Amino acid sequence: MFCIKPTLLVFMVFIACAYPQSPDGYNLWLGYDKVGKPKLLKEYKDLTNSIYFEDGGEVLKTAKKEMVTGMEKILGTTLNFTEASNTNNTFLIAKTATLETSLKEKMSDDLSEVGSEGFVLKSITHKGKKLFVLAANEDIGILYGVFRLLNLMQQHKDLSTISLVEYPKIDLRMLNHWDNLDRTVERGYAGFSLWNWHKLPEYLDQRYLDYARANASIGINAVSLTNVNANSLILTPMYLEKVSALATVFRPYGIKVYLTARFSAPMEIGGLETADPLDPKVQQWWNNKVNKIYSLIPDFGGFLVKANSEGQPGPQNYGRNHVDGANMMARALQPHNGLVIWRAFVYSEHDPEDRAKQAFSEFVPLDGLFRDNVLIQTKNGAIDFQPREPFHPMFGAMPNTPLMMEFQITQEYLGFSTHLVFLPKLYEEVLDSDTYSKGKGSTVAKVVDGSLDNNKISGMAGVSNIGNDLNWTGHPFAQANWYGFGRLAWDPYISAGTIADEWLRATYSNNPDFIEPVKNMMLNSREAVVNYMNPLGLHHIFDTGHHYGPGPWVHELSRPEWNPTYYHKADTKGIGFNRSNSGSNATGQYAPEVAKTFNDPNTCPEEYLLWFHHLPWDYTLKNGYSLWDGMALKYEEGVDQVEEMIETWNNAQPYITKEQYQEVHMLLKIQLKEAKWWRNACLLYFQTYSQKALPKEVEKSPKSLEYYQSLKFPFAPGIRPQWD
Repeated sequence: MFCIKPTLLVFMVFIACAYPQSPDGYNLWLGYDKVGKPKLLKEYKDLTNSIYFEDGGEVLKTAKKEMVTGMEKILGTTLNFTEASNTNNTFLIAKTATLETSLKEKMSDDLSEVGSEGFVLKSITHKGKKLFVLAANEDIGILYGVFRLLNLMQQHKDLSTISLVEYPKIDLRMLNHWDNLDRTVERGYAGFSLWNWHKLPEYLDQRYLDYARANASIGINAVSLTNVNANSLILTPMYLEKVSALATVFRPYGIKVYLTARFSAPMEIGGLETADPLDPKVQQWWNNKVNKIYSLIPDFGGFLVKANSEGQPGPQNYGRNHVDGANMMARALQPHNGLVIWRAFVYSEHDPEDRAKQAFSEFVPLDGLFRDNVLIQTKNGAIDFQPREPFHPMFGAMPNTPLMMEFQITQEYLGFSTHLVFLPKLYEEVLDSDTYSKGKGSTVAKVVDGSLDNNKISGMAGVSNIGNDLNWTGHPFAQANWYGFGRLAWDPYISAGTIADEWLRATYSNNPDFIEPVKNMMLNSREAVVNYMNPLGLHHIFDTGHHYGPGPWVHELSRPEWNPTYYHKADTKGIGFNRSNSGSNATGQYAPEVAKTFNDPNTCPEEYLLWFHHLPWDYTLKNGYSLWDGMALKYEEGVDQVEEMIETWNNAQPYITKEQYQEVHMLLKIQLKEAKWWRNACLLYFQTYSQKALPKEVEKSPKSLEYYQSLKFPFAPGIRPQWD
C-alpha cells in the first residue's frame, strides 16, 4: 500500500504554493487589501510594532503564517517578531498555559468562557503599558483568533479599545459536498469538483490549501467530501489513501474529514450477501472498515448517511429501522470518537401521507433511542430547500436527540449561480423561528445549538456551492453565502445584515457610499426571488429533474410527489395545499401555539398562506387584493426588484473595478430575463384555472403558455445522476 510521507506532503504543498493566485475573485474574502487611511494605518502599525507569537505545532505555525500574509498586505510592511515575550512587546499571541501568571489571572474569566475553540482578543493595560493580546486555550483558538483579527482589520475597525470574547456556539460546523467520483457535482453550478481523485494522493492542488484557509477563516471545522447519494468505492483502500492526503492538508486548519457511507457497501465492496445491520458479519465488516480508516486518518470525523431515501439502500430494506442502522455504525465509530450523521430527508412513493409529514412520522417516535454519537441531520424545511418554507416541525419535537441543521448553500431552487440571492436572510428566518416546544422563545437556533435541551453535541451543515470555477462559486455574490453559512454556524444569532456588511468590506470596499446600497440590495435579494418564483407560500413548482425554471404544469411523473401539481393543487376553485387541521393536518406536527397560527388563514403569515391552505381565487388578502391579483402583483414585484438591483449595481461602478462591475452586471441581466420567464410562465398557467384578467400593473407575456411548456433543458448543470 502506498502512503505519503509527511515530509513529502509538506514539500508538495510548498511547491503548489509557488503558483500565482488570480485576483479575479479567487481570493474570496481573504484579499487583505492595504489600509488606505493614514491614521488607522498608524494605529495598526503601532499595535504590531513588536509581536511575540508562541511557537508550537502545525496549527500554530499555520496561524502565524496567515498573520504574516494578512498583516503584511494590510500594513504594507514587514512584521517584527520577538523570540520571547518581553516588556517591549505591543502584541502578545499565546495560549493560556504559557501566559505569565498576572496576565493569566487578569484574563481568567474570559478564557474560562471560550472553551477549546474560542479566543480572547483584548487591548489591555498591563504593568503600566498598553498591550494587545490574543489568547486561547488551544492552538485552534489562536488560528480562529488570527483570522478574526485580520477580518476586523479588513473592515477598518478601531482596535484601540477592543474587548472580544468569541467561541463557537455550535460544535460541528460542516460543509457537505455533493461531489461524485467522476468530478461531476450534483446540484453544483460552479464547475467540476475540486477533488481531482485521479491525481490524488501524489498531486496536491493549491486549491486544497486555499479551500482549507477559507473554511478556517469562518470557523468551518468539518467537511464531507462526497455525494450523499454515495458510491461505495470511496471506502476502498485506493480512495482512502486519497482521502488521507486531503485530510493531511486540512489538518493544520482544524478541519476534519467525513465520508458519505453507502449502506450497501458490505455487499458492493465487501463480498457479503447482506447489509442487514443486525447481522454479526455486517457489523464486523463495518468495525474492520472503521479501524482501517482510522489507521490512515487518525482524526477522521465519521460518516454522513443517506438511507432509505430516493432509492438509496438502508436498514428498512431488511425490516429494520433508522435506529438499527445508525447505531450499528455509531458502535463501530465510538471507540475512535467518531460520529454518525444520519439524514432525515426521507419520503416514500408507497406512503400516501403528505410528503411534508413523512420525516416527522418516521423519526420523532425514535427520539432518545439513538446512541450518543449520532446526530440526525434535518433540512430547514419539510419539503426540499425551497425558496421559502416554514421551519421543519422536527425542530423542537426530538428533545432527546441532537438535530443537526442542514441548509443548502448551492442554489438548487434559487436560480443556480446566475441569480444573486443572499441566503443568510433565509438562514436567519429559519433560525429565528419559534418552535414553542418549551414555551415562547424556543427558537430553532436554540434547538440547533443544543442549548434548549442540553444536548451533548450540536451541528450545522451546509450543502456546498463550491466548484473549480475561477471564483469558486460561479456567481461572485454566491461567495457571500459560503461566508454567511460559516459565520452562522459559528454563531447562529448573528444578523444577516452584519454578515453582509462584513463580507462586502472584506471583498469589495469599505466606502459607505458603496456598502449601504449594495448591502440593502443583498438583504432584499432573497425576497425578490421568492416573489418571482414562489410567492405567498407556493412551492416546488420547478421544472422536473434539473429544477431550472418554472414547471407548474408537470403532472405525468410516476411518483405523485415528484409532480409540481401535487404541491400547488390549482383548480377552478382556487390554489394551495391544505395542510391545516381540515386537510392533511401537517400543522398538527407543530407545537399547539404554532399550529393554531398556521391553521387559520386569517392568522397564518401570508408568506406561508398557500403552503398550508387551498384558497379560492377571490380570497381577500390583508392588503385588500384578491388572491389572484395579489399573487400576480407579487410576481411583478419580484421582476421590479431585480430591475432595482441592476440600478443599484450600476450606481456602484465608481467603487469597484471594471471587471468586477461587468461580471455581476451580466449575471443580473440573466436574472432579470429569467425572473420575467418565471412571472410569465406561472401566471399564464395559473390563469387557465382562475380565468381572471391580470391586474393592469402586471406586464403581459410576449409568449404563449405553449411556448414556455415546450422549453427543454437536457444539459442543465447540476442534474442528479442516475444511481442504482
